[in-house]
Amino acid sequence: MTQIATVLGHIDTADLGFTLMHEHIFILSPGVYSNWPHLWNHDAEIENAISTMEKMKAAGIDSIVDLTTVDLGRDPILINEVAQNSPVNIVMCTGVWRQPPNVFQSLDSDSIADLFVKDIEDGIANSQIHAGIIKLATEPTVDEENEKMLRAGARAHRRTGVPISTHTDVSTQSGLAQQNIFEDEGVDLSRVVIGHSGDTTDIDYLTRLMERGSTIGMDRFGIDRALTTEERIDTIVKLCELGFSKQIVLSHDTNCQMDARKREDRQEIMPNWHYLHISQDVLPELRARGISEEQINQMTIANPKRIFDQQGSY
Repeated sequence: MTQIATVLGHIDTADLGFTLMHEHIFILSPGVYSNWPHLWNHDAEIENAISTMEKMKAAGIDSIVDLTTVDLGRDPILINEVAQNSPVNIVMCTGVWRQPPNVFQSLDSDSIADLFVKDIEDGIANSQIHAGIIKLATEPTVDEENEKMLRAGARAHRRTGVPISTHTDVSTQSGLAQQNIFEDEGVDLSRVVIGHSGDTTDIDYLTRLMERGSTIGMDRFGIDRALTTEERIDTIVKLCELGFSKQIVLSHDTNCQMDARKREDRQEIMPNWHYLHISQDVLPELRARGISEEQINQMTIANPKRIFDQQGSY
């Protein structure tokens, strides 16, 4: 059986079950709470996160992939506190988001790849928690700095076999630019999830991504700024009708706590931006629109398993 690293250790990929492939637990300003711990209620936030995981499990969600990078405040010790009492498997990542640490400016792609590989093989921040996926981001387009990060992630992937999941800007179709760089680095594009693809209804763009082999992340359910839930569902239905259910994964890109915005304000502005929106609202509507249980299981169970099943350096 193929194994995947979770916060509490390696498990068989068959045990991932229903998996949300692009989520966060805490998105925090790096370094702030270690210096000024009075700015947040640590115990209350841990308790809230555990309670949230329990509700997710009750709704049939078995695993989440936490794509919080170091520049988004990744903290393995904090996540371990949640995982110790969570019924949901948590997979942590290595990589970078849109604001790489300043020190990366003085490093080349190979040196940055070494850091990502260390997280995967040795553990994150000298912990026993190993990264199970590589997160990379492009917004709005690929510039010189971003290309260096993408190449670093591609090289870490080639050395370890750990899959890549990305953040993209659909307005610039940056997923295609990411694929170009990955392909140039010799990456098998079937081992890449092009994230935030659900922010567009452009079927041509989405099919081009999948025809090159990648899985697409329809992973911002509940964020109604770009598209409504109905528009996101319409797009998935069309893609399933075209036979692409084997290359789609679902998620919300939500979190238990994000310090950039008060929880109360977020709930008022985006009331459906929570971990249960897909289970409670999206899947019933997909079924009503004629999407089969086989297709739903493909997108929520089989596709995540396949993505993590493809392992080994090459």
